[in-house]
Amino acid sequence: MERALAEYFRQPIDEIRYADTDRQVHVDKALFATFLETGRVEILYDPGQPLAADGAEFVIARLSLDFRGELRWPGSVTVGTAVRKIGNSSLELLQVMYLKDRCVALAETVIVPVDGRERTACPLT
Repeated sequence: MERALAEYFRQPIDEIRYADTDRQVHVDKALFATFLETGRVEILYDPGQPLAADGAEFVIARLSLDFRGELRWPGSVTVGTAVRKIGNSSLELLQVMYLKDRCVALAETVIVPVDGRERTACPLT
């Protein structure tokens, strides 16, 4: 699954904050999912090419996250995001997190659109 960062569709950079660190002085593993969100949002909610239909929102149906290295403050991470598969009612994303030239995490995420009012799954448009 790991590919070179340049092969990913979007590559936003997120800053590591001191508040992201835990007692071991490295970034808490739960925050890796927050950094990955930065990459997903750039694709799902791009104002120029929104993927959600009017009144629809996206929710995570599945997140598989492999940790490859630690993060420490200060620094920044680059999140690469690519679309792996588009289904009738789901979207599968591949994501990678890099600290400089070192891969620190890999993720596979399944995203499902839901009707914002009814809170039920709806097809991709």
